[in-house]
Amino acid sequence: VPTIGFNTEKIKLSNGTAKGISCHFWDVGGQEKLRPLWKSYSRCTDGIVYVVDSVDVDRLEEAKTELHKVTKFAENQGSPLLVIANKQDLPRSLSVADIEKQLALQELTP
Repeated sequence: VPTIGFNTEKIKLSNGTAKGISCHFWDVGGQEKLRPLWKSYSRCTDGIVYVVDSVDVDRLEEAKTELHKVTKFAENQGSPLLVIANKQDLPRSLSVADIEKQLALQELTP
């Protein structure tokens, strides 16, 4: 189900070497009207998780454009980026390699 508006969740890890670490996640949604706010919510972050729909081929170019914008914000330079290819279990989903190519991930600066 697509995110409507914003969701936030704080998760405290309780096992392994990450025990005791707290993470605060913001799901800022991908609706066009919310995208101008992404810059405000990505300031002072420790990383970005960018989720794309593996089945929605028609929107991958738009997802690429927005991803490249987000990674160019000065505040995000050097922040780790995790791209999740969601819905890989569905028929007609693109492979991870195809999504990597469509999003031009190799063009992003390290």
